Amino acid sequence: MSGNTDVIVIGGGYAGVMAANRLTQRGDVTVTLVNSRPEFVDRIRLHQLAGGTGPAVVDYRKVLAPGVRLVVDTATRIDAATRRVTLAGGDTLGYDYLVYAVGSGSADPGVPGAAEFAHPIASLEEAERVRPLLDAASTVTVVGGGPTGIETAAELAGQGRAVTLVCGGELGPYLHPKGRRSVARRLEKLGVTVLEGLAVTAVTRDAVELSDGRALLSGVTIWTAGFGVPDLAARSGLTTDALGRLLTGETLTSVDDERIVAAGDSAAPSGLPVRMSCQAAVQVGPQAARTVLARIAGEEPAPVDVGFAGMCISLGRRHGIFQFSTKDDTAKSNFICGWFGALVKEVICRSIVWQLGYEARHPGKRQWWAKDEKRRELVRNHAPAVTDQAA
Repeated sequence: MSGNTDVIVIGGGYAGVMAANRLTQRGDVTVTLVNSRPEFVDRIRLHQLAGGTGPAVVDYRKVLAPGVRLVVDTATRIDAATRRVTLAGGDTLGYDYLVYAVGSGSADPGVPGAAEFAHPIASLEEAERVRPLLDAASTVTVVGGGPTGIETAAELAGQGRAVTLVCGGELGPYLHPKGRRSVARRLEKLGVTVLEGLAVTAVTRDAVELSDGRALLSGVTIWTAGFGVPDLAARSGLTTDALGRLLTGETLTSVDDERIVAAGDSAAPSGLPVRMSCQAAVQVGPQAARTVLARIAGEEPAPVDVGFAGMCISLGRRHGIFQFSTKDDTAKSNFICGWFGALVKEVICRSIVWQLGYEARHPGKRQWWAKDEKRRELVRNHAPAVTDQAA
């Protein structure tokens, strides 16, 4: 391809920022990042924002390469045929290539009363809305036994609130049993009441009804169970998986259009998406950009490589756990907990923002992500027949 190439990145989260920064490697590529907010949201700190123990926004100037144009607006439709993106503000943007990195957010709970009376904290606006409510609440119910639910329950209990954590299944299903027991002990010490294996059947203004017939008084109910993705791809006529993630091949290229590449929580490579996490996003983002740059250069894109090291969960400001895992994201029996676990968690959180800034200053130099060698076998043996259109 000769001349200047216009690339639009939709979504300014971990994956989108990584992709936009990596794309600045070439001087003949114009990169536009479309994001609904003027500041970067550090989502792994939203439970702190909700609890009033720390901020969760970062100035884009710290994480975004100077050559990237930031457009503060929301994409409402992608027209693949004309290669144009329609924005909520009324403008349209043309592109040669597009990186789809719209991320994830809260899912519809599908429980009576939850939409009206339960408060998700998957976005900046949601966390900001619940914060003043929590300031006036003495009793809190957190629904969801995953990492966000655990972190939120511990954060609020550490401030002296009476917190009940309702888990539809077991507490921390990702964790190894040894790590799970450690988390349970810490929550108990904080005074959190953990209810496992109970579904929430209804939410009212001041109570949560459970599948065993009980009704818990709840000054504020926070909903952390499940994540969903924006429906932009589906509304634009692009092929998605059942959850709405853009369906791609292993080079992260849309099965519908070789000029559309996906990254982060909104991508479903080979119908086998990796765990929604910033850990995956900071790996997949630059690899999505790598695919675009390869196509611009007339080269064959490489398949995606994503590997995991584990999961870190804060348990209040002074305790935490780092659960080690295999590269294919299976929890090991090894973990770090206590004050050292909290230190590891904080170092990792700070390093994520540092990694974004490093990529902004040195695009293309970051190559140290882990690689899951088992994915190739999994794709060959279990994935549906998904291929890149350009292959």
